Amino acid sequence: MEESEVVVSLFLILGPETALSDRALAKIMASLREEKAEVTTIFGPDAILGDIADALAPSLFSDKRALVIRDLQDLPSESHGEVTTYLGDVDPTMTVIFVHKGGVKGKALLDQIKKAKAEVINCDTLKKESEKQEFVRHIFLDLGRKATAGAIAALVGALGNDLRELSAACSQIASDTTGVINEEVIDKYHHGRIETTGFDVASAALDGDVASALLSLRSAIATGTDPVMVTSAMAAALRGLAKVSGTNPGSKSFELAGPLGMAPWQIDKARRQLSSWTPAGISRAVQAVALADAQVKGAAVDPIYALEQALSAIGVARTTRS
Repeated sequence: MEESEVVVSLFLILGPETALSDRALAKIMASLREEKAEVTTIFGPDAILGDIADALAPSLFSDKRALVIRDLQDLPSESHGEVTTYLGDVDPTMTVIFVHKGGVKGKALLDQIKKAKAEVINCDTLKKESEKQEFVRHIFLDLGRKATAGAIAALVGALGNDLRELSAACSQIASDTTGVINEEVIDKYHHGRIETTGFDVASAALDGDVASALLSLRSAIATGTDPVMVTSAMAAALRGLAKVSGTNPGSKSFELAGPLGMAPWQIDKARRQLSSWTPAGISRAVQAVALADAQVKGAAVDPIYALEQALSAIGVARTTRS
């Protein structure tokens, strides 16, 4: 094979914004599925010596293979050599995707990956409203939908700084509506939607109605809600509780909206729910959702069961007093 025909596929998804990194990874994975590639995923903190070398070893069963190493910054140092050895002699039939949350941890390994001419996909935190609006616009385009500038601004204004919640909302709106998405659609979605979404599941769980949350979960999944979007909604709801818990109870919700990056109605709702929660309970619920998030992204065989277990754990956490 001539050198010009050799294709080396190395990707480095780099940055702390998980919504951007998840989107970047999803696009690469979609391409790999089209190529019928055999994909292996390794979570950095869980890797043991030999895992990466085994995953990168030649295969007799698949012409196209891929390895995803998530949380690269937490990969044990004894496994770094397996990566650098591969970078010195890459396999043209192999696609390797490194996902790193940024920062200085594992910088030497990052430098080696960059030196190997990996395609770097930057996923830095979006701070400007215009950047968040551009993110939403591209999410809708990914879903094959067009949205007006006013609708995009309204959605960003309603959901604030959480890009994963914005992404989940875009997916749900796209699946629930037809035609151009305008401000009227956004208003109906937030104030009068009937279809069950991940946000409904989260709301019932935080209200302490586990039975309704489980029923809502089944309905959400049945109507096409991705399990990842459910964990995203639950995480966003818990973050809202944590944010509001540290505010002055006498402050007006509209005064807090800007500093907290939340809509006034979200703050009012969180305040109502907080009366039944303690800081220890919120902490335990956050841990349960984090576990479920990892499980629905590939660490568990049955993502629906993982979500059901998380909802039960949230119900128990709500009763935690210490």
